[in-house]
Amino acid sequence: MKINQVIEKFFWIILIMGILLGIWQPVAFETPKFLPKILLGMMLFFVFLKIDALEIIEKMRNFKLMIYISLVYMIIIPLLFFLLFNIFDRQLALGILLLTAMPAGVSTPALTDILKGNISLAMSIAIVTQVIAPFTVPLLFWMIGTKGLDINKLLLFKDISILVFSPLILAQVIKKYFPTVINRTQHLFTSANIFLLFAFVYVAISSQRNIILGNPVNLLWKTSILYLVFIILHAVGYFICYRESKENKIALSITCAYMNNGLAIVLASTYFGAGILVLMVLSEIPWNTLLAPFKRILRYL
Repeated sequence: MKINQVIEKFFWIILIMGILLGIWQPVAFETPKFLPKILLGMMLFFVFLKIDALEIIEKMRNFKLMIYISLVYMIIIPLLFFLLFNIFDRQLALGILLLTAMPAGVSTPALTDILKGNISLAMSIAIVTQVIAPFTVPLLFWMIGTKGLDINKLLLFKDISILVFSPLILAQVIKKYFPTVINRTQHLFTSANIFLLFAFVYVAISSQRNIILGNPVNLLWKTSILYLVFIILHAVGYFICYRESKENKIALSITCAYMNNGLAIVLASTYFGAGILVLMVLSEIPWNTLLAPFKRILRYL
């Protein structure tokens, strides 16, 4: 087995190591605020190099399904979670809203592949939700109101647009002028993204390490809430289109549960306080540990 295949097979170990290393041996210096944005942009760039995003959007056959999924994933689910948690804690509700409002993670096609789901469907949902996120996220915060929060929705739109569209456009240009190089090295992109994600997790955990360890009870409570949210998202995604094939249900479940929490971390560090940022960082724990149990559960579904 080639080294890149070993890395892809045991990716979850590498990501968990990022979490543990960030707590045990955090970054020894204060990382610049733009570093998470650069790491996220690089991850998106490598993903977009592997796919023709514009072609996927143009060739989508089930237009109604895309609209339905986008509406449920990007508007309805975040609002329902916000209304539920707002009963108990508004800051927690805002954090969950921000997290669940994120587009499907750029790694969801790879995760879907691991579970033998419909990769094309996962890829289509990932691309569509990435493209509409600059519009839906500011819309959500406009709908709920942002009293007590200093959020400039136009700047929020700008940041998301730059983070999503810049890697997309750059990747398409590189693919056009260097197709041979891309084809020869494409098998290494997933492994590169795993290490980039490791670095992103390590930096994110390190930046909030003292706050995380300063209140272990609060840490455990928030992590438990996040596990519950992710489990619900898994279930909602799997059963939201109950007439679809199992392969499609797997893709829907993965794209619903594994959102782009890297983007959420970047936005939280820019527009929100430490409490919400810590929540986004903690979301890395269920994000990186629930895939294996879900794979086992799929045997009985």
